[in-house]
Amino acid sequence: METKLELRHMVYFLALADERHFGRAAAKLFIGQPTLSQQLQRLERQLGVELFARTSHDVRLTPAGQAFRVEAEQVLEHTRRAVETAREAASGRFGKISIGFNFAAGQQVLRPTLRRLNVDYPGLSTTLWEGLSGPQLSAVSEGKIDVALVYSGIPPKPLLAQRVLTASLVAMVVRHHPWATRERVAFRELADQPIVLLRRERSPAMYDAVFAAAEHCGIPLTVATEVEDSGATAVMVETLQAVAFGSDARPRRPTEDLVAVRIVDPVPLVGVRAVWRPDPKPAVAAFLSSLAAAAPFPSPLGDRTVRIPVQPIEHDQDE
Repeated sequence: METKLELRHMVYFLALADERHFGRAAAKLFIGQPTLSQQLQRLERQLGVELFARTSHDVRLTPAGQAFRVEAEQVLEHTRRAVETAREAASGRFGKISIGFNFAAGQQVLRPTLRRLNVDYPGLSTTLWEGLSGPQLSAVSEGKIDVALVYSGIPPKPLLAQRVLTASLVAMVVRHHPWATRERVAFRELADQPIVLLRRERSPAMYDAVFAAAEHCGIPLTVATEVEDSGATAVMVETLQAVAFGSDARPRRPTEDLVAVRIVDPVPLVGVRAVWRPDPKPAVAAFLSSLAAAAPFPSPLGDRTVRIPVQPIEHDQDE
């Protein structure tokens, strides 16, 4: 037969088991002695056993009471731990969070944020997904990941966003390209070069930043091809002797297939944003708190840093 017990009955039972006196146990529980006696009698009826041997001078546990005490103590301990776990989860200290990021965010934002997150919320486990900004934004919208650190303008509602860094775009060329040994090039020089671009769906903010800079200069861009990913970019830059774009987080190393060259007059800029869904789970709030604590995030090519507020804003209004 199924027996449904109330936690308060176990609390009453353990109080009397400890005090072995109805008056002292009732005072400990801040209830009347008759109420305590009635509730424990109800508990015994539910169990179908006597838990206490009562005399006019003493209250002792029966063998059944002694066995029940061991289990009751464990139940209350599990209950206490369940309450603590729920409260910890509500504060974001436990649980899981999946984070998407692109290369620039991974280098400049994610690493210091995760270090801070590990200190502030050591019980929070993370899953990381690197990819291009467009697919990452779609993954947030579809609930496949919890938060993304990506190139983004103000995302479509209902997504929320906070800008954490302004990144500079650089020209990416092969090692034997005439620009490879230069420290910088003016943006207007791109008018004479074939361009390789990621398709706008793959990185919309970068795509728009490039064309915004071209419009500012009043020059046309010759787009030789549009590609799906960074690997294809490197192949096509070499094949077509073209110029592509990357973030200023990429190192300038002559041993790499592509060399980063700084672009000036103007510098094409793109916002790196944290993007998440409304009504996020506590782990997201914990991540955003650590993100704010880890800021500001310096840019490798300058001081275009953004100090983000401690409390995440609902809608990004900075652009």
